Formats: sequence, structure tokens, C-alpha cells
Amino acid sequence: RSSWLLLAPLLTPPVPVITAPPCSLCPEGAHRFQWIRNLVPEFGISSSHVKVLSSPTEFYELLKVQIKAAKQRVVMASLYLGTGLLEQELVYCLEETLEKSLQAKGSPDLRVSILLDYTRGSRGRKNSRTMLIPLLQRFPEQVRVSLFHTPNLRGLLRLLIPERFNETIGLQHIKVYLFDDNVILSGANLSDLYFTNRQDRYVLLRDSPEIADFFTELVDAIGDVSLQLQQDDTVQMMEGMVHPYQGDKVAYCEIANRRVMEVINSARTRQELLHAKTFHSSQPGSSLLSQQGSQASGSLKPEPDTWIYPLIQMKPFGIQIDEMVTETLLTEAERDARIYLTTGYFNLTQAYMDLILGTRAEYRILLASPEVNGFFGAKGVAGAIPAAYVYIEHQFYSEVCCLQQQERVQLQEYSRAGWTFHAKGLWLYLAGSDLPCLTLIGSPNFGYRSVHRDLEAQVAIVTENKALQQQLHQEQEQLYLCSGVVSTSTFEQPNRYVKLWVKLVTPLIKNFF
Repeated sequence: RSSWLLLAPLLTPPVPVITAPPCSLCPEGAHRFQWIRNLVPEFGISSSHVKVLSSPTEFYELLKVQIKAAKQRVVMASLYLGTGLLEQELVYCLEETLEKSLQAKGSPDLRVSILLDYTRGSRGRKNSRTMLIPLLQRFPEQVRVSLFHTPNLRGLLRLLIPERFNETIGLQHIKVYLFDDNVILSGANLSDLYFTNRQDRYVLLRDSPEIADFFTELVDAIGDVSLQLQQDDTVQMMEGMVHPYQGDKVAYCEIANRRVMEVINSARTRQELLHAKTFHSSQPGSSLLSQQGSQASGSLKPEPDTWIYPLIQMKPFGIQIDEMVTETLLTEAERDARIYLTTGYFNLTQAYMDLILGTRAEYRILLASPEVNGFFGAKGVAGAIPAAYVYIEHQFYSEVCCLQQQERVQLQEYSRAGWTFHAKGLWLYLAGSDLPCLTLIGSPNFGYRSVHRDLEAQVAIVTENKALQQQLHQEQEQLYLCSGVVSTSTFEQPNRYVKLWVKLVTPLIKNFF
């Protein structure tokens, strides 16, 4: 049975066609997830290059250390940059590193590229733009700040929707932070909460030039179709580029699709050639002399035991790779396999819900209790969003009970005094295994917005290495340790009361948050 056939309706022309059944094992006897490389580049690395972080503080300190050590490039993609003291310290680190580069002999080598969302980054009088303008003014040749504006916010809609609410139409939601050849993938934004008491996930890929090149090219591609921040706080498009909300929408989306798919396909071709070259050089008939020469020069890399697959989702541009891979993983998970899935905003797409309820694997779904939801205590309409999530959760739980699936599909709520919860991703444990062999980590929340509205990126990390599997297992355990199992009595608690107007409005607005 090929799950590829089940996903055929999702195919769009720019996505390369899979030519082999998804679960067919590679003749070299490698891992069972190699079908993903038919869609995206496969980066084979040593597990020793992967480090899983656990806390916001660790994430923040690592950002500062990496910025200060950077010599060639700093590339940061985030929803926004906050305006507090901790964020200002990051800007100071960038300034200090750029200054050092400027004072070095010859022309400065360091390049800084920052990609943020236009609407979120422009919110308020003091915002991401005002934080970064001093860098643009001081280092105009070395710094680039791109602000992505969704093509779906245009015309009368753009004029009528007020600030904050305009962010519901679509965002740049990718979170990737890279420094020379070191890459941090996360769901965390560049804001003080994410550096102190907002729990997320973070993974560092050290000394991974091919992966760093890929994400540099991806951020450059999105940056090229984004508004460029100028020194006087105005924005303009690159010369000859179609404008995202003033120009033709179809033409803009076609150009954006082409730019992003060029990055994916060229990297995929490069990695396939590299894989073929490595495979042939490792064969018994290959030149012993050339192998000895490689060993002598120290260029022979250790055999990879871990594989990284970048998964991109940009539905406004017709790119649905992350959705396709995620649905295939859920479809193919066998009986007695366990999937730990976590999201800070529990609002699964209907397709994901149907797969969870209709397939055979066991699911442990971690979500935010109302008190650790990022919108808890917010002013105005936003203050009702946690109640809307409770209502969505209750509906899903009722469906689980109706199908008598409570043993197989279990909901757990993260709760931690003084903290909020923003972690997302999944861990896949094969049947009979106590350790995960695959994790998804990055920006998507598995909800309607992630699939249909925003620009998203995450990586699938597949590993055969027990030590790295143990790291991933401990990460999962640490998050789930702060949770309680959801039962019928959960929704009988006073703080779970959902007002009638919230119940009536939620089905109408659930695709916007």
C-alpha cells in the first residue's frame, strides 16, 4: 500500500514527483524514511553535530554566543524582534560583531540578513523596524532587513482591518537562526518572553555547511520577494520585483513559488549528486589510494547516522511539502507505534484530526492549558481566545470518546506556574521501541493557519544513533512531565466554562488563529 496515492490530490505542479513507494527500504539498508528525499534535499550528518536545547535561557545565551563568534554570516528569520532590554542586547551583539568585521583588514566579510513579518514587525510606534534601523544606518553594505507582506492582505481588506487583526490574514512564521555553519531551528521568536519563561523547542545543528547554505538561500529567496527596510524607516521592493499587495497577486505568487522551489530543487540535486559520489567511493571497487589520500588529508567525514530534511509549507505560493510529509507520517504510522505531538495552539486541521482518529498508532497530544496559553489575560477580543481553544479541545475530546479511542488517543495539558507554552512538533516511536527515531521541529502548529495562511518551515530529524535518540526522548519527557491527562472532569472545572458567544463565534473564526 502506497500512502503516496492517498496524497495525490495535494500535488501541485512545482512539487517534484515521488518515484518510489514511500516506505520502500533503500538498497543500502538505510532508514525507512528515505522517501522524504524525493521531495526535499536530504542532509546526512553525524549525530555528534546535533544538540537539543531545553530552556529559553539556554536558547538566548546561545544566540548571543553565536552572534559574537560569527565571521561570515548571520541569518535570522523570525515573526518579529521584540523591543525590550534582552532584544536590545541582541542588537548590541550584532553591532559589536559588525564593528569588529568592519575594522578587520580588507573589506568586511560578515553579512547580516534578517527576515521578519511586515505586519507584526510594524506593530506600535516602537517596533522591530525601529530596533534595527540603527544597524542599517551604521552598516548599510553589510545588513539587510526584509519584511514579508502576505499577498492576501490587499485592497479594501488592507485598509479596513486594524493593526493586530491584520496579522490574522497571513504571516512570515519561519524561525531559523544561523551563524556561519551553525543552525538553530526553533518555534521561538526573538522576544523577551521566549528568552525567559515561554517554553518552546530548540535544536542546534553544528558545523553543517550544506544545511546552513540551504536555509541562507531560503531566507534570501523569501527576502527577495519581501519589502526591504530602508534607513529612514520606509520600505521598498527590489527593482523589477512585483509588489505583494499593490501588484498582480497571481504574478507575485508565481515568482515567489519559482524562487523558493529553485532553492529546494537545486539543493536536492546537489545532495543527490553528493550522495551518489559518496556511495560509489565507498564501494569495494573504488580506489584505495584515493580513500587513503582523503584520510591523510583529514577530509573523510564520518559515516552519517542522522538525516535532516527541511520541510517547507507556503500555501499562498502553492507549496505544500510539510503538509504532505506530515500527513504521510501520520498515515503510515503502524499499530503500536507511538506519536507524541505537541502544539501551543490546539486547532488541528480536519485532515490531521481524521488521520489521528482513523489510523492505528497511539497518540499522546500535548497542548496548552488555558493559563499557559499565550493569549491568557489579553485585553479585548483576544482575551477570549483561550476559551475558544478550550471549546475546540472539548469538541475533539468528545469525538475521541464517541469513537471509544480514549486509550489510543490521549490529550495532556501543559501547566506550569508563571510560564506560557509554545512548543510544537512531534516525536515518532516505532513499535517496540522505547526511543524516538524521528522528530519534527520548527515553526508549524499543525493548525489551519500553519497549513493554509502562513510561511512555515521545520525539519524532520531522523537518527539511528542511540545517544541522540535519548536526547530527543528526554526532551519529550521533560515537556510531558509538566502535564496532566485530560478527562471528562477536566471540562467540568469552573475555569473551563465557555461562554455561549464564544461557542457560536469559534467555528467562524477558528481558521484565523
